Amino acid sequence: MRPLTIGVEAQGTSVRSMGDLAAAAEAAGLDAAWAPELYNRSATISVAEMANRTSRCTVGTAIAYGVGRSPLTLSAEARDLDELSDGRFVLGLGNGTRRMISDWHGQDPDAPAVRMEELVTLLRRLWRLDLGPVRHEGRFYRLDMAATGELAPPARASLPIYTAGVNPRMIEVAGRVADGLLGHTFFTVPYIEDVVLPAVEKGTVHSGRALSEVRIASLVFAAVHDDAEQARREVAAQIAFYASAKTYAPLLERIGFGAEGAAIRDAFARRDTEAMIAAVSEPMVDALAVAGSARDVRDGLRRYEGLIDHAILYSPSFTLAPERVQQSALGLIEACAA
Repeated sequence: MRPLTIGVEAQGTSVRSMGDLAAAAEAAGLDAAWAPELYNRSATISVAEMANRTSRCTVGTAIAYGVGRSPLTLSAEARDLDELSDGRFVLGLGNGTRRMISDWHGQDPDAPAVRMEELVTLLRRLWRLDLGPVRHEGRFYRLDMAATGELAPPARASLPIYTAGVNPRMIEVAGRVADGLLGHTFFTVPYIEDVVLPAVEKGTVHSGRALSEVRIASLVFAAVHDDAEQARREVAAQIAFYASAKTYAPLLERIGFGAEGAAIRDAFARRDTEAMIAAVSEPMVDALAVAGSARDVRDGLRRYEGLIDHAILYSPSFTLAPERVQQSALGLIEACAA
């Protein structure tokens, strides 16, 4: 494994604040700044602002929904973002949960891993549309496309693409077709060792590559505060927010926090936010987050050294005022300054 590098997933409360956080990350010497996506935030638009506010660090999407855009649209957006960033862009793709695929995007939620493999393979062909027409008839995508007139080649022959995964088959996709894996915040060290790395390696065997050719990145819940207990409470709230989704019940059971997950979901059903947070145990915070003083954060990140390539600090936002969200992210950047 290569030396551990640090990035931050900007949880800005506006597109401009996303740019502020990316600029701060670069000034502090962090390796990368990543943009999230949800129903109220476009990762690609945020990355455009982040690219304009930086000149050296990697900028990427963590993640952009692959199901929410056509392959042609994704390819065009990626070309623009790679141009804006002078070749510093990484396209991080994910499907979201099965419910998000069907209810949010109106797409077929079956075989999400197969869908992602088809999408990434097609994106790589569209990236080099300058070499000739792209015709594709697949399970999820159909495309018959030729450039109108002469199309200049992209600035880079290949675009770095990372895919997100939680369960073994989806993690395997990164080894099969991607340049990297974007791991979930619920990845514990034992889960990475016992499930993640073997699944990626299984994918690389399928594609005829070595495990070292696929970068392993993972989002990590993180918070810093002069009051260490306050930082831990803030990440506990974010853990509870994610654990409230039934989708993650099997994973929580697998990593040893099934009882906490059940209590969180029960509290969520009652709309009892305080009980949700209280159900997050101290061992759960220790296993899933790096939180406390700046030293606590730095010390906590050491557990990933030699295990993954890149840790992406994911600062909390659930229950927090916008000002604290920004302050927390900037504090993490300062704590991990090179």
